[in-house]
Amino acid sequence: MTRLTYRTELIHHDPETVFAWHERLGALERLTPPWAVVDLLEKKGGIEDGATVALRVHRGPASFKWVLEHTGYIENERFRDEQTSGPLKSWLHTHRFDAIDGGGTRLEDDIELELPLGFPMAPVLVRGELGRLFRFRYRRLFTDLARHATHSSKPRMTVAITGASGLIGSNLADFLTTGGHRVIRLVRDSRQLADDSIYWNPATGEIDVEGLVGADALVHLAGTSIASGRWTEARKRSIKQSRVKGTELISRTLATMSGGPRILVSASAVGFYGDRGSERINETALAGKGFLAEVCRAWEGAAKPAERAGVRVTTLRTGVSLSPAGGALGQMLLPFKMGAGGRLGSGKQYLSWIDNDDLIAAIHHVLMTDSIRGPVNATAPHPVTNSTFTAALGRTLSRPTVIPVPAFAVKAAFGQLGTEALLWGQRALPEKLLESGFTFFYEGVEESMQFQLGRAG
Repeated sequence: MTRLTYRTELIHHDPETVFAWHERLGALERLTPPWAVVDLLEKKGGIEDGATVALRVHRGPASFKWVLEHTGYIENERFRDEQTSGPLKSWLHTHRFDAIDGGGTRLEDDIELELPLGFPMAPVLVRGELGRLFRFRYRRLFTDLARHATHSSKPRMTVAITGASGLIGSNLADFLTTGGHRVIRLVRDSRQLADDSIYWNPATGEIDVEGLVGADALVHLAGTSIASGRWTEARKRSIKQSRVKGTELISRTLATMSGGPRILVSASAVGFYGDRGSERINETALAGKGFLAEVCRAWEGAAKPAERAGVRVTTLRTGVSLSPAGGALGQMLLPFKMGAGGRLGSGKQYLSWIDNDDLIAAIHHVLMTDSIRGPVNATAPHPVTNSTFTAALGRTLSRPTVIPVPAFAVKAAFGQLGTEALLWGQRALPEKLLESGFTFFYEGVEESMQFQLGRAG
């Protein structure tokens, strides 16, 4: 039997607040690190006695099913999860919430586990992985609670989300529900409809207007990925239409509704600015040239009907969102871990990036801040060149980055996609977010990588 204990102190949050966060929908997902590949198979109940959760945990080519039952529930003080079936001989995890003199909470995670026989290195590996896990958990819990506390005096909202199954949308939904907000997911497959979802279909112009009536805001994130293949003419039409048609449908719907969402946060991208070299760009900069700039102009323009009808519309010009669970960073990890990473082209092109947790928080901040409208650069305050980004990722992974990829090779492999998305750059600055009081927890690109990849000390 092995016993391990981890602790953290949350000095600005009482046990009732911290315990309530753990009881809400999305808590398990927020506590699961982005580098872990874990499927939630089934969940019955919350964290009260008798509630269960079944997970599929993937480790490389292998995977295992892990079923846990909650026991020992004492409100605002304690709950446990105990393995009922899985890879270990036994597992008992006790979560304790103790008040600190003068205010705050001491959160203690006490784990008793018994490993199967025949794995001599397993105790060392388990200690290392659990230490990495809880460092991440405590950091994310601290930042999430801080974000929600900033707007705690404002009413909780009901937020409808398109693209809620994607990387950003799913994280946003879990963040909002743990903060006490309600989420409505817009889904295009009627077979996926549930109590917390409504149907829409941009291709046919269908949307459940009645289901939107109870929402305060709508966050529109849906759109075909720009990086799923070379940009043929058919592919470019699909990319543009998926953004414009969906935004037009939502915008027209909100404009004609007598109730429902009066806030629309619609995704856009820093590709709006085209290739701008080292020029420092705020939200007043004009659109650039190229396919992505053309898409972003049409994308943002499609939200105008809602704006003219008095809806508070914000278009988020996002940079590259950093998370190993997907997106650009997720695609880079394998070659970089193999030591095959290197700068692209000259390496001088600027990359406007943002930590995925900061991006989720920025969307929340926009929802809760009435003064924010129009275009917003959803990017970290310190854009970096491709060379700087490459070196930072190499240091984070402890791998060399000495194999550059020439510009002609990028163009040959990816065509126009490679030119605009990889060789062009923007140095976009989040002027509106900073002026409105938003705080970035991850201003440095290497700091973000270390947190997202579980490499922070």
